[in-house]
Amino acid sequence: MTGSASFSTPKRASIGRKPAADPASTWVRQADTPENVAKASIFTARLTIDVTPVLRGRIKVIAFERGVTAAEMLRELLEREYGGGQS
Repeated sequence: MTGSASFSTPKRASIGRKPAADPASTWVRQADTPENVAKASIFTARLTIDVTPVLRGRIKVIAFERGVTAAEMLRELLEREYGGGQS
C-alpha cells in the first residue's frame, strides 16, 4: 500500500431560492397576524355547527372573494342577525 489514496469530497447541489407563496396561502396566514388574533380572542367563545360540505365550500369561496376569513364573515352575519341586544 504504497500509493496514496485520493479522497474527494462529494459536490453539494445548491438549494436555490424559496418559492414565492401563492395568494391563497398568504391570505390564510394573514389571519395569524397579532392584530387579527388579538381582535378575535377578546371576549370570544367557540361555536361549532354542522353544515354540508357544499355549504362549507360556498362559505369559504365567498369569504375569499370578499377578502376576509370565513370566521370574520360569519361573525358579522351573526352580529347583524342576532347582535342587536333585542330579546
